[in-house]
Amino acid sequence: MTEQSEKSRVGRRGLLSGALAGGAAAVAAGALSAPRAQAEPRPGDACPVPPPRLWTRKQWKAVPPEDPAGVRVEPFGPSLIVVHHMDYPNSTDYSLEHAFELSRICQYDHMHHNGWNDIGQQLTISRGGFLMEGRYRSAEAIGRGGHVIGAQVANWNTAAIGIENEGTYITELPPEAQWRTLVATCAWLCHRYRLAPMTAIVGHRDLNQPDTTLTTECPGNALYKQLPKLRADIAEAMGLPVGDGSPNHVREDLPSTRTGPAHDHGPALGPLDPTR
Repeated sequence: MTEQSEKSRVGRRGLLSGALAGGAAAVAAGALSAPRAQAEPRPGDACPVPPPRLWTRKQWKAVPPEDPAGVRVEPFGPSLIVVHHMDYPNSTDYSLEHAFELSRICQYDHMHHNGWNDIGQQLTISRGGFLMEGRYRSAEAIGRGGHVIGAQVANWNTAAIGIENEGTYITELPPEAQWRTLVATCAWLCHRYRLAPMTAIVGHRDLNQPDTTLTTECPGNALYKQLPKLRADIAEAMGLPVGDGSPNHVREDLPSTRTGPAHDHGPALGPLDPTR
């Protein structure tokens, strides 16, 4: 398990050179494996961070949503990028095969145990550093600058895109490969949606806050404490100002809210959400 300490802040631009660790280097031409019909950034406005390869639903053999027509795709982009931990075991299998199986298990859980239309999140990152498409049509929507409304943060799903990180990060931290892919993925999304990483990157608990009926400890105390560093890593890699940094605004050491087994990372749907 890699400690994300201040010692690792050396050369953040170099950090992104390893963002494809655990994922195939399919970005030699700076392209994702998402559809090509994209609202391209303006000339001269290329993102300085190479995006990681995005493994599609077809590649990990997703099943269709229960109701494909019920997956809402909006023409506008999200305003927030939500970092989650999956509350799954901290597997030491860093293979692509495991990453694909992880997505299939998660989709089954969400559809059969939660009763949702499809997998909840738009993106998933395995502990081996593989980035995978989540909810139906997410890759297409991101490529066009739009937003698939998911099921990952209660009452905020219209405004937020969710990244699920395999593992449980209450006391431990993500492996280096996963962290690098998380930085690269957030940089790609910030560029695609023209978001400022110092304000757009939040944890699940920032939106479903402590001492409310929708409270959650997600993304775990250990990972949540690293979000200021994550914002700074992304901003510096993109050549953007960091200023005095962007500290967390919710308690960092929350008592456990677990009431059952793993696979429960907190409230993902609320009465204000239009989809399931």
